[in-house]
Amino acid sequence: MSIRVNPNVLPDLVSSIEQAQQAAQTATQELATGRSVNNLSDNPAAAASLVNNNALTSENDQYLTNLGDLQGKFQAADSALNTAVQLMTSAISLGTEGATGTISAADRQVIAQQVQGLQQQMLALSNTTYEGTYVFSGTDVTTQPFTQNNASPSGVQYSGNSGVTNVSIGDEQSMQTNLPGDQIFANANGNIFQALNDLVNALNSGTGIDAANEEVSQAFSQLTTQRVFYGNALNQVQNSQNYLNQEQVNLSALQNQLVGADMTKVIADQSQSQTAEQAALSATAQILSLPTLLTYIK
Repeated sequence: MSIRVNPNVLPDLVSSIEQAQQAAQTATQELATGRSVNNLSDNPAAAASLVNNNALTSENDQYLTNLGDLQGKFQAADSALNTAVQLMTSAISLGTEGATGTISAADRQVIAQQVQGLQQQMLALSNTTYEGTYVFSGTDVTTQPFTQNNASPSGVQYSGNSGVTNVSIGDEQSMQTNLPGDQIFANANGNIFQALNDLVNALNSGTGIDAANEEVSQAFSQLTTQRVFYGNALNQVQNSQNYLNQEQVNLSALQNQLVGADMTKVIADQSQSQTAEQAALSATAQILSLPTLLTYIK
């Protein structure tokens, strides 16, 4: 049996060195990035899936940003309306006290001044701002919605608009971001400023107090009805945030499945490639140091 001996093994050894160096380089890159796919050529299918995964992650990040902005605005609005409810509750108590038949005209005027103070506080609440914009001015967020106007029957003028806006909070999902101030504070079914102004006039005149109290109660009922919007909106924001945060966790796990490197295997591959490279280099050095035929020709 004859044994064939490769008379020129040097090219094979050089090729082995290059392969070992490439394997070591790949392992080093995977160790540095923690990813098994760092170039499209590494795994085209996984790379394509990664592009889609990154796009979904980016979209969710934007939705979460939108929700965070909405949450702050909704909290500001809900807090203002919570205080408005308290003011209207006080107005109802004062109106009931003013309607007592035994109370003097002077005492009714004192109560009227207290109600007028509530009206001023309500005016300030109706002009609540969030991050430099007015919350209750409809879509005209740079215009102060309510101003004092004694020529108006309600004593207040609305300068905002009745527009509403919507913002995306998920894939093909959006939500309304505001209620205009005329719907909350100056609703035809219960105008807060009109009711408070009528109560002040009734207390000062001593007539029509019961009717004014009924008007205040109607405005209070309308206010609590409108406030539900912001309570529901805050709940929707929280639920959407919980869902999207879980989606981000899932997408991160999927990304790791697609391109995450098995660090134990990578370390072993790196060590193996370094050993192979050293062996090939050693063998090459030995071959290069062997004497040739020319050495023996004198």
